[in-house]
Amino acid sequence: MSVIQVRPATLRDAKAIAEIHVAASQDAYKALLPAAALDAMSVQKRQAFWREAIDLCEPQVIVAHLDNKIMGFAGFDRSRDKGTPATTGEVWALFADPVHWDKGVGLALWDATRDGLQEEGCTKATLWCYLRNERALRFFELAGFKRELGSARTTEVGGARVEEIRLQRSLV
Repeated sequence: MSVIQVRPATLRDAKAIAEIHVAASQDAYKALLPAAALDAMSVQKRQAFWREAIDLCEPQVIVAHLDNKIMGFAGFDRSRDKGTPATTGEVWALFADPVHWDKGVGLALWDATRDGLQEEGCTKATLWCYLRNERALRFFELAGFKRELGSARTTEVGGARVEEIRLQRSLV
């Protein structure tokens, strides 16, 4: 039986990461964001974004794969939120290809992300999640994250106003 492996992303992974990012976003956010915004998502633009992120290591990007077929990715680094201590890390992104949902990809990525944040000296992890993204909220709550009361904010995505909430958990 093959086991999902996780490794640092390389520039050659950027296109697969972009394809997963677009496919997973279009599937996961179809009830949250306008169809026009989802349809306008560009693999080419996402690929450029992820190439730069991988090249600059900001955030750190990892991929989950099975037999060299990329199944998902995560990006993590120090928290981008103002006023957070240097020991607070953030999950910037964690996406699995929809055909691999519920197959352990997210857990493999989270385990590697947690280890990476701990190696960087982080004692706490945070992330932002759309309030109506039940699949993601359920996943992260099962991974030990708790909703941070009072952190809800409204953001505009593709012309729609969407509520986000910050989740946090200890890494020690």
